[in-house]
Amino acid sequence: MSSGKPTGADDGRGDKRFETLSVTYGEEPDLSGGVGDVTSPIHLASTYAVDGIDMDTALEDLDPDEDEFLYTRLSNPTRHAVEKRVAALEGGDHAMAFASGTSAIVSTVMAAVEPGDHVVAFEDLYGGTNTMLKELFRDKLNVAVDFVDATDPEEVRAAATDETALLWMETPTNPLLRLCDIEEMAAIADECDALLGVDNTFMGPYFQRPLELGADVVVHSTTKYINGHSDSLGGVAVLSDDDYAQEIGFLQQVGMGNVMAPFDAYMVLRGMKTLPLRMRQHETNAAEVAAYLESHDRVAAVRYPGLESHPQHDLADDQMDGHGGVLSFELDGGLDAVEHFVAALDEFTLAVSLGGVESLIEHPASMTHSPLPAEERAELGITDGLLRVSVGVEHPKDLLADLERGFEAVADAASNGESATDEATETAVGDD
Repeated sequence: MSSGKPTGADDGRGDKRFETLSVTYGEEPDLSGGVGDVTSPIHLASTYAVDGIDMDTALEDLDPDEDEFLYTRLSNPTRHAVEKRVAALEGGDHAMAFASGTSAIVSTVMAAVEPGDHVVAFEDLYGGTNTMLKELFRDKLNVAVDFVDATDPEEVRAAATDETALLWMETPTNPLLRLCDIEEMAAIADECDALLGVDNTFMGPYFQRPLELGADVVVHSTTKYINGHSDSLGGVAVLSDDDYAQEIGFLQQVGMGNVMAPFDAYMVLRGMKTLPLRMRQHETNAAEVAAYLESHDRVAAVRYPGLESHPQHDLADDQMDGHGGVLSFELDGGLDAVEHFVAALDEFTLAVSLGGVESLIEHPASMTHSPLPAEERAELGITDGLLRVSVGVEHPKDLLADLERGFEAVADAASNGESATDEATETAVGDD
């Protein structure tokens, strides 16, 4: 597993390894005021006193590392600690924390393209990102967007043109757990003088660090694994190029002002302290759940990079330090079986999102990917029988027992000739 030192700027990181950086980096105790907080306090102030008038200092010259703060939209001590730590974990020089993962993606893409430019994106993206690229960038901002099967580098290469300014990838993808070769994507981006952006939310920096593989920028929904407790909303962009960072920072602080709130920053800082421990348990549990599902006769297919049956298992081993805690599987019986299955679960909560310590299950066709037209979902392989699972850190035997309850409910319904629709109608009539 990941215990090596992330590469990037050596600004006090020294030879510290991932586990150490995740606990302490960015919030070293400050004894100058006689307090010495071991954890960074929540700085709720919206504005900060300054020593005096200085006509020679511009806003962009303020240095949070030197405790120079003016206004929380521009910089905040708690948020700055998050940005320093995530940059260190990803091996980047700069990080900007946003109010959500979506706002991090919007600002990162907007800083990379202008009207008339071209974007090549993985076809199997999170539904919100897919919709954003189409309805905001393509339809409103006059940016051409092509969606391709990025599991095949030659499809990406064929789609790239002289106008291509950005390749946008998720790996693994949501919800089908498909991978792209990050090093190959970086080579293609170099060929057409484009930037490569990678959404690393599913793996987090513990299992995958795209900057080390040639990506120009990495984004996360910190709502997921980085925070890890389903109680904070946020996003972050990490990169090392100074000019690109300045463009993203402008959008974060001035152009949109869509910054991570101090309380959310505090929660993310707290969550990162246990990131390595959580990720190890997520993976251990997910591997056991995936193996159980793959052996079940009511499951048509399981998608998890840790399984040897995954078509890109070797690539996963090459570019990742682990296989993560998310999987998806195809349940025989379609939507009716899905409804009976999820209704019988106790430990797996039916809910969107992922990466928290609790196990969640969701139905992409009716939840995360419902904005996509049905025919587009079908083309991608998002069927009515597909379920995505975010495996938590509970005891794996309890999780397997819960899944077995779901399968038993499906079997009972099938043997009795029941459908979930019939049951819903009977309940409604009875309530009347």
